[in-house]
Amino acid sequence: MDVERRIVVSSPGSIELEDEPLDPGTVLAGDPRTAAGEIAAAALPGGSTLETGVWQCTPGVVTDVEADETFVVIAGRATIEHAGESHEVGPGDVCVLPAGAETRWTVHETLKKVYVAVDPG
Repeated sequence: MDVERRIVVSSPGSIELEDEPLDPGTVLAGDPRTAAGEIAAAALPGGSTLETGVWQCTPGVVTDVEADETFVVIAGRATIEHAGESHEVGPGDVCVLPAGAETRWTVHETLKKVYVAVDPG
């Protein structure tokens, strides 16, 4: 990953997505496939990196342990479950995920999002 310190303007549709195989132990139903592409990365104090990119997941049910992340859904629909709550997300929705949150994602329609996340390194 290249760490950038400049202004970056990008269209999510122009970002090339690369397959990111899921850990089979996180797949609860279906045959979901994920892919992601980087828009930019910036070094943060303490060795962390602020990453901005595009992520996509096809229908299915998966679990995850989240990083600090904020994202905007640009296509598709999903239900995110955490701590007994259920959140429906779709195009235009903004979601904030706290680091360490154990989530269950039910992707109903291929979900595509633009995200900003902290990678602790």
